[in-house]
Amino acid sequence: MDLKQRVSVVLVGTQSPGNIGMVCRAMKNMGLSDLRLVNPCQVDHLDAVKFAVSARNLLDSARIFTSLEDAIADCEFSVATTRRHGKYRNEISTPAEIVERFSACAPASRMALVFGREDSGLTTDEVALCRWQATIETADEFGSLNLSQAVLIFCYEFLKGVAPAPVKQARDIAGSASLEPLYQHMERSFLRIGYLNPQNPDHMMRTLRRIFSRAELDEREVSSLRGLLSQIDWACSEFKGKKGE
Repeated sequence: MDLKQRVSVVLVGTQSPGNIGMVCRAMKNMGLSDLRLVNPCQVDHLDAVKFAVSARNLLDSARIFTSLEDAIADCEFSVATTRRHGKYRNEISTPAEIVERFSACAPASRMALVFGREDSGLTTDEVALCRWQATIETADEFGSLNLSQAVLIFCYEFLKGVAPAPVKQARDIAGSASLEPLYQHMERSFLRIGYLNPQNPDHMMRTLRRIFSRAELDEREVSSLRGLLSQIDWACSEFKGKKGE
């Protein structure tokens, strides 16, 4: 498939119907067609239709989901777009760097570009669900972009495309449908052996997610880790408590 045909645009919690329409137009301008909406505002609003202009077909075919996890389940790669930096928002790429990395991956793999709410963006938990993070460089004086502007810039980079980097043989990377059950199993097992703080397990789990996202696990590796966790579950059946307590 063409590089841009393997890309889905995912909008999370969009608040303005007009913005959804403008995103449809931006996507069609750049040759993308798969739009996914997570808990959006009214999609069939007149403003959405008006601003979509000739991209009404994208608006009509947009799929609606109740969770980001479900929306990206069939995508081996996902990118959280963010303007903020911080403890859980680091190793942030540019749009061009994302295209370059993705173009070097297996030719049948899919990617989700995930955009957050107009006023607050993506939550930390939503960012953690995504494999990579990316931002658009702007002037220091005013860094806020309209949602459709941000989508347009990312889509433009995929329209241009980048020659695959001959660094390594493409691998079939495990997608969210395999990784999320792994992380859930990991959290249960690590809580059971006292490794995670039961009052705030997400703190360490976000770090573990980043580690395994960098590893770009394939299905066999995910299966091996699930086997390891199952052995931990069995071995700690008579666990007496956390070490040192």
